Amino acid sequence: MTPQEMRDALADLAREAGLDVRVATGPREVEPGIPVQSGVCRVRDKLWVILAAGDSFEDHIQTLVEALRTHAGASLESRYLPPAVRARLEGAD
Repeated sequence: MTPQEMRDALADLAREAGLDVRVATGPREVEPGIPVQSGVCRVRDKLWVILAAGDSFEDHIQTLVEALRTHAGASLESRYLPPAVRARLEGAD
């Protein structure tokens, strides 16, 4: 599985688990010297996974893995996942 395929599969899982996945395409810095980075935040009552356009696929994958482990782990346990995706979620990077 390519890094882009892994990122896309994890983003789909996150959406199915109720997380709002968005790509930040704005400026690369919040303020001079403070870069935009991928991460998870809460906006009102919804969890958002923000993927910074300037981050690598690996950064996006790691952000999605952490979000899924933290906020959707139980819903993924009994579900079929491609072996590469399951290995990534279980920490066998």
